[in-house]
Amino acid sequence: MSRHLSDGCSQTSKPETSLSTRSTASSLDRNISARRTGMQFGGYVQLGLVKSECRHKRAFSQLPSPKGSTKTGGYPRLGMRLLATGVLGGGVLAFWLAVRAEKQRKQKMERIEQLKKLSVGQGDFSLVDHTGKPRTKKDFLGQWVLLYFGFTHCPDICPDELEKMASVINLLDQDHTLPQVQPVFVTVDPERDNVDAVARYVKEFHPRLIGLTGTTEKVKEAGKAYRVYYSAGPKDEDDDYIVDHTVIIYLLNPDGLFTDYYNRSKKDIDMVKSIKKHMQTYTSLFS
Repeated sequence: MSRHLSDGCSQTSKPETSLSTRSTASSLDRNISARRTGMQFGGYVQLGLVKSECRHKRAFSQLPSPKGSTKTGGYPRLGMRLLATGVLGGGVLAFWLAVRAEKQRKQKMERIEQLKKLSVGQGDFSLVDHTGKPRTKKDFLGQWVLLYFGFTHCPDICPDELEKMASVINLLDQDHTLPQVQPVFVTVDPERDNVDAVARYVKEFHPRLIGLTGTTEKVKEAGKAYRVYYSAGPKDEDDDYIVDHTVIIYLLNPDGLFTDYYNRSKKDIDMVKSIKKHMQTYTSLFS
């Protein structure tokens, strides 16, 4: 019986063991299969994501680029257009400047020719200086000249203006880079201002001051040439009289042309600045 029971147990347990083993194996197989399936599914997902991303990048890279752009983000076509526009605009500007310069050059040449014609007769005179030497405007060509019309019996205005003119000469002489300026005094009272009277008078103001006189007619011509008005007043009991006249100091350039003028209100220092400026910008008509 024991053997029977043993055999029966043995026989009974064998199928149980077999079922258990099969169950375990089946469970393991299912787990392994599940793992494989999961791995495969995960791999497929990952692979699908990678492939999808690659396809997206390729699709994006194949999209048409913005007009005129490159992969580096530049704009060569726009740059070329701007460059072409700049070159064209620069060419137009250069052409316009050249035309304007040529027009200005022609206008300047025409003006110079007009001034040359004027310089022949402008302010011409024929007088005598305080040493008795005949003088004309040609004697002062090549020099800067300060010219003043007055008379030796003038009580105050003429002496003041001649002193101012002498001060201007002295101030200019301090700058040795500047050419000397020649001061000239022309009388408007030839009846009393003969050579000797003028000689005594000019010595009181500046050693380089040249005094000019002449006949009534010659003095009148000189005054007219420089638009100078003068008129003798009535005589008193001593036969003395005052001459009313234009109070102006004229500046003549080395070509003998009227360049500027200074009235009584102009100070010596202001005259010096003006004369220096004219000297710096001066260009001879005959050079």
